[in-house]
Amino acid sequence: MPEAKRALITGITGQDGSYLAELLLSKGYQVWGIIRRSSSLNTSRIEHIRRSSPEQESNFQLVYGDLTDSSSLNQILQSVQPHEIYNLAAQSHVKVSFEVPEYTADTTALGALRLLEGMRQLGVKARYYQASSSEMFGQTEADAQKETTPFHPRSPYACSKVFAYWITINYRESYGMFAVNGILFNHESPRRGETFVTRKISMAVARIKAGLQDKLYLGNLDAQRDWGYAGDYVEAMWMMLQQDQPEDYVIGTGETHSVRDFVEEAFTSVGLDWRDYVEIDPRFFRPADVEYLRCDPGKAKRKMGWEPRVKFHELVKMMVEADLEELKAR
Repeated sequence: MPEAKRALITGITGQDGSYLAELLLSKGYQVWGIIRRSSSLNTSRIEHIRRSSPEQESNFQLVYGDLTDSSSLNQILQSVQPHEIYNLAAQSHVKVSFEVPEYTADTTALGALRLLEGMRQLGVKARYYQASSSEMFGQTEADAQKETTPFHPRSPYACSKVFAYWITINYRESYGMFAVNGILFNHESPRRGETFVTRKISMAVARIKAGLQDKLYLGNLDAQRDWGYAGDYVEAMWMMLQQDQPEDYVIGTGETHSVRDFVEEAFTSVGLDWRDYVEIDPRFFRPADVEYLRCDPGKAKRKMGWEPRVKFHELVKMMVEADLEELKAR
């Protein structure tokens, strides 16, 4: 039997990392995930993998490391010798990045550089995936953003992602590495972090429906995003590393919806009128906001055959129902 492929995932405890780990394990990979050392384990999204069958569990390993610490990354690269590396870790909250800009840059921008430079120095011939973000487009004039659309980042997070994007291309062009960027537009799921607006909405709707909460306070309801399902998007990540040539791709649905649309869809799914429960709070406005993003995913469909399966209304309903179930289980 051929040797199982080894994949190394940073950010494995996050939304995307957990879905990607499931996908790779289902394809027979050995999956290694990097986690940071802390006093409490933040592994809730991957606990079901750790508790699964003995065979699958043996193909799933967690190792301690940190994107701000090159020595730990180099040690992991040397011991694992991965065939594929997925760099998903970041300080990924846009609003928080205004409050901790230096830390955001250290993890999100320089973290990518540390991984790539570690691969180069150690001669690790893995294929490398960099998680880039539609936030890099920022204040864009394009009706739909594609691979050639210029960037205008509007937050420390987005600026850090632009650095990571270009350093990935730099290492590809300078050293012949198979290194690619997946510029993913907003993608959500029941595993989305509770501080992100979509999950904040779905949790509030569940709590209001259950009589545990009276109001939902939000910021800019007019911001428009291209929202898809994270489970679909991790498949695109994997497909990018299976191509003959390393290329960058934008990944999204091609549809745009406002925060107001998300709110209305969520409340409607439980038979409530959102206007009775939602209030605007200026605290939730960003210093500089991105008003509109919409993906042109034509290249991904044309070259890889990738397209999203879960529709917007299905995604919102899935998230609300999952939060209702979680409340019942408590």
